[in-house]
Amino acid sequence: MRLTRLTGTHRATGRLPGADAAGERGGGVEVEIREPEASGPPAADAPPRNQRRRLALSGVPGLVAKGRDFTRRALRDWGWDKTETSEDALLLVSELLTNASLHAHGCLELVLTADEAVLRIEVHDGTTTRPIHRTPQRGMPGGRGLHIVERLSDRWSTYTYGTGKAVWAEIAASRLAERC
Repeated sequence: MRLTRLTGTHRATGRLPGADAAGERGGGVEVEIREPEASGPPAADAPPRNQRRRLALSGVPGLVAKGRDFTRRALRDWGWDKTETSEDALLLVSELLTNASLHAHGCLELVLTADEAVLRIEVHDGTTTRPIHRTPQRGMPGGRGLHIVERLSDRWSTYTYGTGKAVWAEIAASRLAERC
């Protein structure tokens, strides 16, 4: 398996956007892409195999938009961008990132994992407090984020670790492969 680490470098210069000649800049976003070794380019209709992409979001302004763009690029790379379910995946990312921002003292990282069976979206934050899932109240603002996550995903849950937690949602790859 080949592991590629990108730190937001500009394709033409190989430097971080806004970096000086030494290539240094504080707060760079690190992306980890895991790709299986292959003898050639993947087939256009082949599902991704064991791919993982990570986007650091701690302190990043506009993190929901950045998370959606990051996810949109991954879905396109994996051939899952032209389906109704790909729009569901983008909405899941928006809801999970927004919930982490509003209720968990900010988002630390977005992790996308894809294989032949499933797309998994994980949002990591810095609190171990699990989200409270309530039934949305008619006519009352808010309270719909986890309801939306529940309705759009095939499975979702949380897990805690050390000083943080991850809220994750999964969508079956077969749903993402269905063309509009």
